[in-house]
Amino acid sequence: MDLFEYQARDVFEKHGVPVLAGAVATTAEEARAAAERVGATSGGVTVVKAQVKTGGRGKAGGVKVAKSPEEAEQHARAILGMDIKGHTVHRVMIAQGAQIDEEYYFSILLDRANRAYLAMCSKEGGMDIEQLAVERPEALARVPVDPNVGIDDAKAREIVERAGFDGETARRIEPVLRTLWGVYREEDATLVEVNPLVKTADGDIVALDGKVSLDANAFFRHPEHESLEDTTETDPLEMAAKEKDLNYVKLDGSVGIIGNGAGLVMSTLDVVAYAGEEFGGQKPANFLDIGGGASAEVMADGLHIILSDPQVKSVFVNVFGGITACDAVANGIVGALDALGDEEDRPLVVRLDGNNVDEGRRILAERNHPRVIIEETMDGAARRAAELASTN
Repeated sequence: MDLFEYQARDVFEKHGVPVLAGAVATTAEEARAAAERVGATSGGVTVVKAQVKTGGRGKAGGVKVAKSPEEAEQHARAILGMDIKGHTVHRVMIAQGAQIDEEYYFSILLDRANRAYLAMCSKEGGMDIEQLAVERPEALARVPVDPNVGIDDAKAREIVERAGFDGETARRIEPVLRTLWGVYREEDATLVEVNPLVKTADGDIVALDGKVSLDANAFFRHPEHESLEDTTETDPLEMAAKEKDLNYVKLDGSVGIIGNGAGLVMSTLDVVAYAGEEFGGQKPANFLDIGGGASAEVMADGLHIILSDPQVKSVFVNVFGGITACDAVANGIVGALDALGDEEDRPLVVRLDGNNVDEGRRILAERNHPRVIIEETMDGAARRAAELASTN
């Protein structure tokens, strides 16, 4: 999960990373009030920053310096609602102004290829860091970090030396890098980036901007992370599925998909898309993996989510029986249909294969539900589901 800048700032502050004062606002009036509070520590100067999870905010006009609360209000009014690379600005951060002497860059990220962490640091931070990495890669130090050791005194010293820092600046940066490592480790992050990490006119080292990505696989260790999730642009069906612990992703199509196992579901999406070309370009409406269990409750929850999508015209249930045998899956489907009642008003194409498939098909045939069509092959079922979607 990616955090907004204001959330990253708060996380940094919690761990002792030096940051400037900041507040978040969702209206221009709130921005003015925040600027009055925050600007009191910086001579009335604040920075109004669009809060979106993408880069290039400054170049898009989403970052503006304000010299008064009134100006902050004007900037916020212009920025709120702005589209930045497909992201709508719903909130702004009002940050304390700073007298910047120099801008640097620092990040810690997961290096999957080498099964380690990687620290990157440069004396040249700012908006064009990506261009710097391509055109002058020697200006960006890349230092491997042992996960078992992290960034201790020796590693922090190595990073600043490799980046070309020396003297008093290096001495001031090293403890900040160690603290940022603490953020990375303690929050179970996959990315902690500061751009720019600045030296102020007073010689202080401050994290002026931050980007943090948290590992969703570690959320069981961090119940407090749930409050950081942004739901303003989350599809309501995806939210409902998450509450049911279903792996669901909304797509723009007409054939609902249910399968057991991510690989099988991904293959099903491809087969349906291919078959749909014959019937006016019908496409999958979702990704839904019910996992290894296909009880009546799980199947009913999955069907309820899919059938709540008005774009869905037919449903394709594609299950390969393994640990959960096909007869258990079939009983789950029957139980789901009984639970849903009149809600199940669209054709349901079912393809079962694998462990105890004959018994599974027998159970469905015996139930003889008017909306259920049994197909023996994956290709045949995909074609039938696409055809029904085109005529329903």
